[in-house]
Amino acid sequence: MMRNYFVTGGAGFIGSNFIQKLLACDSDISVINYDSLTYAGNLDNLISIASDPRYSFIQGDIRNIDHLNEVFSRQNVDAVIHFAAESHVDRSIENPSDFVLTNVVGTCNLLNVCLAYWRKLSGIEKDNFRFLHISTDEVFGSLTPNDPPFSEDTAYSPNSPYAASKAASDHLVRSYFTTYRLPVIISNCSNNYGPYQFPEKLIPLIILNAIEGLPLPLYGDGMQIRDWLYVEDHCEVLLSILEKGQPGQSYNIGGNNQPTNLEITRQVCRILDELMPNSQVRPHEQLITFIKDRPGHDRRYAMDTTKIYNELSWIPKHELSEGLEKTVRWYLDNTEWVEKIKDRPSYNDWIKLNYKGRGKA
Repeated sequence: MMRNYFVTGGAGFIGSNFIQKLLACDSDISVINYDSLTYAGNLDNLISIASDPRYSFIQGDIRNIDHLNEVFSRQNVDAVIHFAAESHVDRSIENPSDFVLTNVVGTCNLLNVCLAYWRKLSGIEKDNFRFLHISTDEVFGSLTPNDPPFSEDTAYSPNSPYAASKAASDHLVRSYFTTYRLPVIISNCSNNYGPYQFPEKLIPLIILNAIEGLPLPLYGDGMQIRDWLYVEDHCEVLLSILEKGQPGQSYNIGGNNQPTNLEITRQVCRILDELMPNSQVRPHEQLITFIKDRPGHDRRYAMDTTKIYNELSWIPKHELSEGLEKTVRWYLDNTEWVEKIKDRPSYNDWIKLNYKGRGKA
């Protein structure tokens, strides 16, 4: 029997990878992609499945509850996978209100619409309905060098407007299970990387700047530590969570690594040195430029993935070196996608706003 999945933010980086994975692995699933197509939303990410009869796109904004209600009134939905969010820390520092409106108010709207829809279901359809909320490790704050990794029981301590807005949305989602028994599940993932990522984030920004021989900007001393998760691995485990995760629970997802931002940048440079032997800026590492740090920059993230391993038998398939090489190759092989992104005012204006005025560290 066909199952119908409603995916918010499906034209974004992780959402588009998830939709492609979903349709590739199960012929009995249809997908409704609900996306407002902000600067980071890109239907070019989904060209490969755009003509698939199991896929449909609706342009809409989760901040508009009337439109959400209208859409749900004419759809059969078995699961909601909620990716839609403003997601860039630097942009949240410039304009926190957008993050509150989308990540908090928008999530509340979606929860209310789903609650009303779910209450009208009965039997196995009601029992099997799921609301999967995709969140971040940034809600937990920052770790010192000797702190244990974040677990599902770690207290929330967000340090940026982005992290605070995601923490608020997590609390809302959890409350709808406790108060209304809406079958929600929360996943908190580490830094994703891979194909189709908008190049405001570290890895694609480094790749594209290095290709052009531009400075590779690193905040502060570049010694901030992150856990990196290849997006394909993330999408695979989200399918497992939908199938076997327990309502009311949260699951930490990570790549089981802790490199510094400087180390990540050097690895990308070495890969480019190998793949671009005729580049005039080899070694690309010479382009690294340390710039003034951003306010409230978390020093270290690390994820304890014991729970998701014990309950769902999941570990990431990609080692960091393998995932980075696949990512670099993808950006080198998809120049048309890259050039369209670089032609967008939303990209160029942001690069100028965020980097041009920053002095060196």
